[in-house]
Amino acid sequence: MTASAAKPKRRSIAVTAFGTRDQRLAELQPPRLARIAAYVLFFPLGVVVSVCGSFVQALWPPVGVLLALAATAATFYAGLRVTGTRLGAAVPAAGWFLAMVLLMVPRPEGDNVLWSNATSLAWLFVGSILGVICATLPTRSSWFPGVPNPPR
Repeated sequence: MTASAAKPKRRSIAVTAFGTRDQRLAELQPPRLARIAAYVLFFPLGVVVSVCGSFVQALWPPVGVLLALAATAATFYAGLRVTGTRLGAAVPAAGWFLAMVLLMVPRPEGDNVLWSNATSLAWLFVGSILGVICATLPTRSSWFPGVPNPPR
């Protein structure tokens, strides 16, 4: 037995945390009713993460924006993994973005939740990019339940 054969193959941190593409594609989807319930629950969760993250990123700059972005990425990725569909990541992203739009509008008193500073803009742009990334990761199914995937 050679020395190279005795050592286990090293895996990257991403592969250890998220699994390989083949492992993700081999996962079974939950039943349709469970997926629908997850979609209904992940939309308000996206709204809550957006509102809480908007205040956290302003309260503790620059660590707050990193904490808020980590919570955002975790929410989007959890939607993807729990439902097994790309729509599972898009639903909390839609709730997140809707809350962001409402938080950017100034109040009649002149108060703003999100200002045009570096941490607020990073929160907006990087959070949007995280939503797109999670919604385009490979999954076993297509965007909508019941629509077959093209052959691989």
